[in-house]
Amino acid sequence: MTNIQTVAVVGLGYIGLPTAAILATNGINVVGVDVNQNTVDSVNRGEVPFVEPDLGVHVAGAVSQGHLSATTSTPEAQAYIVAVPTPFREDRSADLSYIEAAARGIAPRLKGGELVILESTSPPRATRHMAEYILGLRPDLSLDGADGAPVVHFAHCPERVLPGRVMIELVTNDRIVGGITAEAAKLAKDLYAVFCQGEILVTDDVTAEMAKLVENSYRDVNIAFANELSVISDKLGIDVWELIRLANHHPRVNILQPGPGVGGHCIAVDPWFIVAAAPETSHLIRTAREVNDAKPEWVVAKVREAAEALGIQPVIATLGLAFKANIDDLRESPSIGITAALSDQLTDAKLLVVEPHVKALPKALQDRSNVELAETDTAIAQADIIVVLVDHDEFKNVPPAAVAGKTVIDSRGIWRADVERDLAIAAAAAAL
Repeated sequence: MTNIQTVAVVGLGYIGLPTAAILATNGINVVGVDVNQNTVDSVNRGEVPFVEPDLGVHVAGAVSQGHLSATTSTPEAQAYIVAVPTPFREDRSADLSYIEAAARGIAPRLKGGELVILESTSPPRATRHMAEYILGLRPDLSLDGADGAPVVHFAHCPERVLPGRVMIELVTNDRIVGGITAEAAKLAKDLYAVFCQGEILVTDDVTAEMAKLVENSYRDVNIAFANELSVISDKLGIDVWELIRLANHHPRVNILQPGPGVGGHCIAVDPWFIVAAAPETSHLIRTAREVNDAKPEWVVAKVREAAEALGIQPVIATLGLAFKANIDDLRESPSIGITAALSDQLTDAKLLVVEPHVKALPKALQDRSNVELAETDTAIAQADIIVVLVDHDEFKNVPPAAVAGKTVIDSRGIWRADVERDLAIAAAAAAL
């Protein structure tokens, strides 16, 4: 059982706000900290600023009970959870400036005895960097009580939840807790045990950081295999969806589904942290990243070929901007880059962009004369070419008759794998 009763969660994004809400609904007094005033105002009204199933219920309940509030300034607390972005720079090294900004807010509030947890997905030794940064600002504090200085405890606890299932997986998934010291690890484990029903696995901070990167790199390598298969299959005239379905009937084979690339803050980013940490030995991880990073241009090339074959200035419907199905998270989404490239390369084409989970185009697609946001039915009705980039349920429910006679480039296989095969089977049966 934890003795911590007050927690400040720094960063109220896709991980920070759910973490704040789940702690608060379990009786912890939580203050969320964010630089975005609109986010702070939304939370204080008991509202959620982004789409995540069940999160709104938790936030509204915690705010109404007085256990959750939000502010733009870091308060005093017994524990701090840092859940801020860790993007990579142009050279693909980690940008730790957001962590450092969070540290600058936390440092003046410390008195000794507090627990500071880094949840942001980070390269190895980022937690130690945060600790050194804070202690550099507060030389009167220490990690070990040397010379009688008050101790601050530092740990790393990486998130490992799936967007769209965050509120379920926060509770049910196993967690990894890594402490710079054994005491820090114990304090962090006790805090997460307030809501986590899965096993809480204790290790050191650097191993915990690496474990999260390895999990996402494993996924990236397997997605790269599927994406490379899709390119090879296209050259050989093979339906990759049928190929994978058949191969997966082997009892020890489980090939993932290909797509237009890889998005999201984790899988598209984390492998580069490993590559940067050991560039001479991370050959497979680097190659997988390069395969997945190259897939969007392959999709763009397929659309260009289709446009040239039509011989007209086409209307192109691009279906989906989120990085995965049924969410509004656009971070690192390959769909945005694909749509922008089509806008640049097919200047005479009209692009109707469909994303049912957002109300406005992202910045990268704004102020383009040949790009506009459209509803699913409108875009499909007007389109000469339909490009499926995200497998939202709304797109899966489009009737086959609506796309008949149109050129379809289905990077997710939601129609090609089912509709075209079913039509072919029906035609073959009718010919008997």
